[in-house]
Amino acid sequence: MNNLLRWRHGVAELDREDRWTMIDTAETQRSEGPLLLPLALWLQEASSEHGVWLGPDDEVESLTPWLAQLPLIALQFPDFRDGRAYSQAYLLRTRLGWTGELRAIGDVLRDQLSHMRQCGFDAFVVRADKCPEDALKGLAGMSVQYGRSVIEPRPLFRRRG
Repeated sequence: MNNLLRWRHGVAELDREDRWTMIDTAETQRSEGPLLLPLALWLQEASSEHGVWLGPDDEVESLTPWLAQLPLIALQFPDFRDGRAYSQAYLLRTRLGWTGELRAIGDVLRDQLSHMRQCGFDAFVVRADKCPEDALKGLAGMSVQYGRSVIEPRPLFRRRG
């Protein structure tokens, strides 16, 4: 995954050294190193060495017993018009208390990144045909958020006390 962007300590950066290998199915040839497995396959192995990725139909609550051991959770955007992963991210951060890396995968585009960040994503794999350097600009987003979000739970009128 060489189009990986990360948000760390208030700064967006391009990460060309991603160590995770995404596996689509049980038949996919595995490589050395940490794997990013689909939920059904991860539940069979339940390994703290591997991360898990969820599709839009997967229930985030199914991960509750294993959240403490998971190193990475990725949420798939099968199409940029499908926003279910935004809700999954929000639930993971707010209701389930997930504090680890939360990665957006799939049809991830520059214009979505600021909103993804507001919903709790802190890593983004930009679609392969897009320029990751250009996508970094999408993380700058708006300078002021009026509504509440995962990263700023107070609306603007409460912050201006």
